[in-house]
Amino acid sequence: MAETTRVVAGWPSFPIENDEIEAWVTEEGGHLAPVFFDRGQRRFQPFYIAPWAEEKWPDQPKLLQVLRGDFFCLPFGGNDAAYRGEKHPVHGETANERWTPVGRIETDQEKRLELELKTTVRPGTVRKVIRLVTGHQVVYCRHLLTGYQGRMCLGHHAILRFPDQPGSGLFSCSRFLFGQVAPGPVEDPAAGGYSILKPGARFSRLTRVPLVTGEMTDLSRYPARAGYEDIVSLVSNPSLPFAWSAVSFPEEGYLWFGLKNPRQLACTLLWMSNGGRHYPPWNGRNRNTMGVEEVTSYFHYGLKESASPNPFSREGIKTYLSLSPRSSTIISYLMGCVAMPPKFGAVKEIRPDREGKTALIIGEGARVETPLDWNWILSA
Repeated sequence: MAETTRVVAGWPSFPIENDEIEAWVTEEGGHLAPVFFDRGQRRFQPFYIAPWAEEKWPDQPKLLQVLRGDFFCLPFGGNDAAYRGEKHPVHGETANERWTPVGRIETDQEKRLELELKTTVRPGTVRKVIRLVTGHQVVYCRHLLTGYQGRMCLGHHAILRFPDQPGSGLFSCSRFLFGQVAPGPVEDPAAGGYSILKPGARFSRLTRVPLVTGEMTDLSRYPARAGYEDIVSLVSNPSLPFAWSAVSFPEEGYLWFGLKNPRQLACTLLWMSNGGRHYPPWNGRNRNTMGVEEVTSYFHYGLKESASPNPFSREGIKTYLSLSPRSSTIISYLMGCVAMPPKFGAVKEIRPDREGKTALIIGEGARVETPLDWNWILSA
């Protein structure tokens, strides 16, 4: 299928758009960004694009060269160690290699862009579907995995940009079982990287998370902890029909939200990047960035650590999926971005309306209602 690309923020990208949304997907790595929501009115663009996106870094993984928005990881994580003879790149071939366009649907009701990637480290095929629905301020994402066999960690790697003002974004999520800081240091000062959260610390509230200093910090407000890089995992409650994550930007007048099936994507990994990396290509300039990453994985370590027995799996927490070539695996996810009224505050609840046609997003002092295809998640 012939498709025309356009260079956007340094990289050839495929467009998909309707009256509500204008989105771009990079040919290399399949990274989704920029995405302009409410394009006829406010044009909210919540996603991060790396500050070096238009520079040349040929010695860096393609993932880091392109880095932006949301991308699908198979397997998720650093993948520093091989697993049963497989040596995957960081966040997998799906986040690094070139995607081929294989289909496009354009009707009055919806637009679909379909891309495909055949992986070689572990042979199989991934079909990426990006869908827009008329009247919806939502990007619907789906990945169809075929031909794969064995254990695999995976996930979505959405990255948001925050205004350069401490606490300007309010993060919240559905009820989680517990949260934990990455068990090992995320960064090494000897290499020019710095972290501040207490390694391995568990917590039940986002507002009280231990620092290495013995003090407590609040993860629900960001940007925070300038000069540091940190990672935590929030273990989603698998008994919920769906799980959600959200960030409100009161001064900007909008909120972003993501919905998933917690039995497919078992954890929400928060990557808080606020100037703590001083090695290339970061060079201390990556600030006010948060990854809200919906994954089935043992933190950010990779396939070997996730597919092998680990502290989470010993507690019955899913850190990999078992794939079979006899059946396909479908991973569904969606992200929306809507204007919010004054005094809305942080998101407290997201739920369907009685007819299942809209999402009721309830804040601290107000609510928003937005059209949503709940079947995209609930049927996954």
